[in-house]
Amino acid sequence: MNADPRYPLGPMPTPLELSAPEREEALEYLRRLPGELRAAVDGLSNTQLDTPYREGGWTVRQVVHHLAESHMNAFIRVKLALTEENPVIKPYEEDLWAELPDHQLPPEISLTLVDALHARLLPVLEGVTLTEWSRAWTHPAQGRTYTLDSLLALYAWHGRHHARHITGLREREGW
Repeated sequence: MNADPRYPLGPMPTPLELSAPEREEALEYLRRLPGELRAAVDGLSNTQLDTPYREGGWTVRQVVHHLAESHMNAFIRVKLALTEENPVIKPYEEDLWAELPDHQLPPEISLTLVDALHARLLPVLEGVTLTEWSRAWTHPAQGRTYTLDSLLALYAWHGRHHARHITGLREREGW
């Protein structure tokens, strides 16, 4: 594990190409994520849900809502990349989104959303052909072009990354 509490799994990967075993490993994690996220927050009180996972970081509640929002964006990005030539995606201000009133709702709302979203996302990803994994999409704020392989690696990491924020907090606090 990484000593930096912001990145408990180390930096975000952005490979342009994955091997078949790397793809399957990332897909398997995305399959498990809804259950692992639920387990990470299971039994937490409102006070615990409103505890930041690190000093200056989001609360557990905000992390759960952020993960749902981010993976919604992933779903849209996958569909754009599969249906358009190198689409330019719409970035969003995740820190500002985390301050909006819906981030105070019960986490169950976003847990249910992640369940449903992954039920839709996974069949699309599982249907991507070998040549389609190299389909490109561009992130204008980063000035960088990614592939569907990049997206798969990024969001598999992203789910583990935020689940680890929560489980790490639970371990440190003895919850």
